[in-house]
Amino acid sequence: MCWTAKSFIRGLSFSVKYCSKDNHLQTICLYSKLKPKKCHILDWSGSTRNSTVPPGSILPWRFFSCKQEGTEIPCKIKKIASITTPELLYKDLLKSEQKNWNEISGRYKAMAERIKKKIEEFHNEYTLSSGSPRIKVGESVYFEENGCIFLSKADAVDEGKVHILFSVEDLGFYDAFIQRIRISPDQRYMATSLKSENSEEATCVVMKLGDFPVVEKVIPNVFSFEWVTNDVLYYTSQKNLKCQNVFMTTFTKQKHTELVYTEQDASNSKTTSEVWLVDCRHPFKLPVLVQARTKGVIYHIEHRNDELYILTTYGEPAEYKLMKAPVGSSGMENWQLVYALEEKSKLIDLEMFSDHCILFLQNAGHLYLNVISFVSHSVHSIQLPAWACAFELESHPEHTTSTCYFQLTSPVHPPKRFAYSFKENNLIEQAVQEVPIITNCHTIRLLAKSKDETLVPITVFHNMNSKELHRKPLLVHVYGAYGIDLNMSFKEEKLLLIEEGWILAYCHVRGGGELGHSWHKDGCQHNKLKGLHDLKACIMLLHELGFSQPKYTALAAASAGGVLAGALCNSDPELIRAMVLQAPFVDVLNTMMKTHLPLTIEEQEEWGNPLVDEKCMKYIKSYCPYHNIKPQYYPSVFITAYENDQRIPLTGVLRYVQKLRKAALDHAGRTKKKGNWIPNIVLDIQANGSHCDSSWEDSLNEVARQLAFLKKELEDV
Repeated sequence: MCWTAKSFIRGLSFSVKYCSKDNHLQTICLYSKLKPKKCHILDWSGSTRNSTVPPGSILPWRFFSCKQEGTEIPCKIKKIASITTPELLYKDLLKSEQKNWNEISGRYKAMAERIKKKIEEFHNEYTLSSGSPRIKVGESVYFEENGCIFLSKADAVDEGKVHILFSVEDLGFYDAFIQRIRISPDQRYMATSLKSENSEEATCVVMKLGDFPVVEKVIPNVFSFEWVTNDVLYYTSQKNLKCQNVFMTTFTKQKHTELVYTEQDASNSKTTSEVWLVDCRHPFKLPVLVQARTKGVIYHIEHRNDELYILTTYGEPAEYKLMKAPVGSSGMENWQLVYALEEKSKLIDLEMFSDHCILFLQNAGHLYLNVISFVSHSVHSIQLPAWACAFELESHPEHTTSTCYFQLTSPVHPPKRFAYSFKENNLIEQAVQEVPIITNCHTIRLLAKSKDETLVPITVFHNMNSKELHRKPLLVHVYGAYGIDLNMSFKEEKLLLIEEGWILAYCHVRGGGELGHSWHKDGCQHNKLKGLHDLKACIMLLHELGFSQPKYTALAAASAGGVLAGALCNSDPELIRAMVLQAPFVDVLNTMMKTHLPLTIEEQEEWGNPLVDEKCMKYIKSYCPYHNIKPQYYPSVFITAYENDQRIPLTGVLRYVQKLRKAALDHAGRTKKKGNWIPNIVLDIQANGSHCDSSWEDSLNEVARQLAFLKKELEDV
C-alpha cells in the first residue's frame, strides 16, 4: 500500500489527514520505511540500513530487521559452539573497541566540550527562539515544549495564557519524547505518540480533553494514526520494523477495536503502490481501492470535492505528474493530466486547498512555488529566496484558508517563516525579530562533470569574509540512495563551522532524488558506480576551483551514504584526509545474500539480486566498502554506532573497523617510510540512542566528538 502525496513527498510515514465535510475521503497507507529526520549496515547475520532532528542525527530512510536465522545442528557440542562462538567474538571485539575508545577519547574531550558549549549557544539563539510547530484547530492552538503539550487560544499564545494538557513525565514515560500529535475534529480527544530513544517502537496515548484531561486508551507498537471522525481513530501497528495492518478503534459508548486491512504484498516495493480510501462519513464501511497495484507505477492521492488528485509516475516521461479522476471512477483509465513537471524538476511537496493546489518544486538547486488555481485554471510561479535549500509546510493547514504558511531553511540558515496569499498572489516574509539573520554566508551552486559527462549538482556554503579558500577545511556530504535527497535542513553545528571559516559542500549524486525519479534510477542497481564517479568528480571540481585541497578535506555520510563514502575511501583515498560516518551501510553484498531478512526482496530494487544474477554479485562486490578494503593509504575515519540499533547490528561495524585498521597498519608496515603517517580509525559506540532517534543531549555529545575529531585531523595538518 501507499501513503498520501503529502506524506510521500515529505518523507513521512502513514498519514491520513482530517478533511473538511466536503473532503470526506481518507487514504490508508502502510509505508513503514520513510519518515523525514538514521540509516544502515549489517553483520554476519545480515541487517539494515538507512535520519536527523537533533544535531548530527540521521534521517531514517530505509530499514532492515536484525533477526537472525536459526540453524539446526544435530551434534549437541557443535550446537553450543555455534551459538556461543559468535557471541564471544562479538563481546571480545566490543570490549576491545570500548577499551580503545577509553584510551584515545581524552585527546578530544577538551575540544568537544568547547564545541558543545558553542552549539548550545547557537541552539538557544537560533532554534529555541523560533518556537515549536503549532497545530491550529479552529480558534485553538496546540504545541509541544519540553515534553509537555499545551493548549491556548489563537490570540493568547504570545501572552502566555496556556493550559497544560499532557506531560510525558507525569504519565511515567521518563525516557520518551513526543513524536506526533493528532487532535480529533471536535477537539474532544487528543492522540499522541511517545517514543523512547532506545527503541523504534512508539506508544500511542489517547486522552479525553476537557477541564481535567484523562487517559482514555494506551496502544502499544503503533507506527502512525489519524482521526477519521470525532471518535474514530485509524492506526497502523508495527512489528519487526514493518507495518502491514490497519486498525480502527472507537471511543463511542460501545468501544471496540477491529482490524480494517492487511497488506498482502510483503515486498514493500518502492516501484509500485496501491491506495485504499476510507469514507469519513461512513468510517465503518470497508476501504475502497483506487487502482490495483501496477508494475512500475507509483501513485499517491489527494482529495478535493468529488475528484481525486493523483501524483503519479504513470505515463511518459516516468516522472511525477499531477492527474485527476472522479471519486466514483478512480481507475487508471480515467486519469487525466492536470500538470506535468519540467525536465529535471523535482516535486518536493504538494498541498491541496479549496480553490488552489500548491506545488513546491526544485530545479537546478533552486526552490520554486507553483500555485494552480482551480477557478481561473492558471498557474502562478514564484522563485523562492536563493539561499533556501529546504522547506517545511505548517502542520494541518486549513483547506479553506486564503493563506499558506511554510518555513524555509538551509544547513546554515535557521528556519524562516513565509506565507503565500492566494488573494494577493504574492509571497510574504513573516518577520521574527528574535531570530538573527545570517548575512555572512555565501551560497554557491556548481555542476561537476562526471565520468560519463553527466552534470552533477553541488551546493557550497562558505563564509563571505574567508580568504585563501584553498587553505580552508572542507566538509563534503553525500548520500545517493533510494531516491532520497540529502538532508538540507538547518543544523547548528554547520553554522558553527561556517563561522570558523570552514567550507561545506553537498554533492547531489545519482541514486538520490534531487533531479527527479530518473536521477534515482540512474544510480541504483547496475548503475551504482555512477554515484561513486559523481562523488569523485564533485570533490575534484571543488579542489580545482580552489575550495580547499585534499589534506584539508573530509567526507561525511550516514546510513546508505556509507556505501559511496566507503567506496571512495577504497578507490580514491588520496582525495580526502578524514571521513566521519554515522551508522554506515558498508557490506552490501553480504546483506543482499541473506534472503531471511524481511526487506531483502525490497532491497533488490535498489542494489540488485546477487543470488540469481552472477553479474550482479560481481558488480556489487566491485564497489562494496567492506569487500574492497586492502593495504593502502587510508584517511582517518571516525564512526559512530549504537548498541541498541535495531537496524544496524553492531557486529558489522566492528568487523569493518577491524579490517580497515589492519589494512592501514599493514600498509604502514610495508612502506616503512620515515615519518610515515598512520590514520586514526576510531569507533565511538553509544550505549544510548537508536538508529532513528537520540536525545538532544546524546546527539549534542556525538556531534561535538565528531567535530573535535575533524578539527584535530584537518586543522592540525
